[in-house]
Amino acid sequence: MNDYFIRVSKQTPTKFWINNVTINQAEMALHAGAVGCTQNPAYTWKILNSADKDAAVQILDEILKTEEDGNEALIKLQRALVERVAERFMPLYEASNGKYGYVSIQGDPFDESEESIIDCARFNRANYPNIMAKIPATVSGLRAIRVLLREGTPINATEVMALRQAVDVCSAYEEAAADSKNPPVVYYSHIAGIFDEHLKASAEKEQIDISSDALWQAGGIVAKKIYQITKTHWPEVGMISGGARGLHHFTEMVGADAAVTINWDGTADKLLEQNPPVVDRFCRPASHEVIDVLTEKMPDFKQAYYLHEIQPEEYEDFGPVVRFRRSFEDAWSHAREFIKKRRASI
Repeated sequence: MNDYFIRVSKQTPTKFWINNVTINQAEMALHAGAVGCTQNPAYTWKILNSADKDAAVQILDEILKTEEDGNEALIKLQRALVERVAERFMPLYEASNGKYGYVSIQGDPFDESEESIIDCARFNRANYPNIMAKIPATVSGLRAIRVLLREGTPINATEVMALRQAVDVCSAYEEAAADSKNPPVVYYSHIAGIFDEHLKASAEKEQIDISSDALWQAGGIVAKKIYQITKTHWPEVGMISGGARGLHHFTEMVGADAAVTINWDGTADKLLEQNPPVVDRFCRPASHEVIDVLTEKMPDFKQAYYLHEIQPEEYEDFGPVVRFRRSFEDAWSHAREFIKKRRASI
């Protein structure tokens, strides 16, 4: 039996979440041991290019009967698609009394003002209590998080690439918790895979002489420091590791009291196929020599690893954050163009 994720959850505190799923993938992931799900603004475009396309188009056609604005139609379509996934996770949410079974959803990546983030979060959570607002950890996003936490909204603070971003999320939670007897569930998502991808691309572009071995470890090293500090000072705030670009972005996190969210195709399915031994790799200390090399040669690593090397006003334009957001913007644009063409054809 290929029970890798179930064995991980039994032998370690690490939990398996699934990312950007079709309905079939959601059901397979739940069967394999997933306890949560993340979606991002690329989700709708993915579904429009998947086996679920016909069902998505049918939902879209109903939306277009009353919605004249293409971007609003996309926002409504995204919520409808994510709600189908949330419905699958609801039994887990109910059985765990709200500890597990969350499905997070993010808003329009082209409008991440505080007002837009708050409006999208309220709209997206209207029908399912296990839908979690996914919000970028930028200046405007952090302001929105403070408002939504006081309303009792569960939060997944995403696009966290730097230690200081995670600390700011935790501080926002601490402020809200001081005013609430029952504060909502809060996670921050550290996007280790995209961070590694960005550093590798930067090293190649700038022709930096640094070993691939050091670059391979970078995101995990930052994750370990973020985890150590946030678990020490804010144990109530959960950690999600995301943006996986290889199997190691799951296996190297095993042992952490954290969730790891991965795609089904090419990652979760491969780990189930390989069914590797469960080994606690996360608790091994990072190499000081590798940290020194990365600090010396990779400025973005230095900004991510050291608390005061980056300022909040720099979060939105931080290289790995830009890389991550650009993928969302591209997919959102493709989905808007699809909606425009669909409207013209019916």
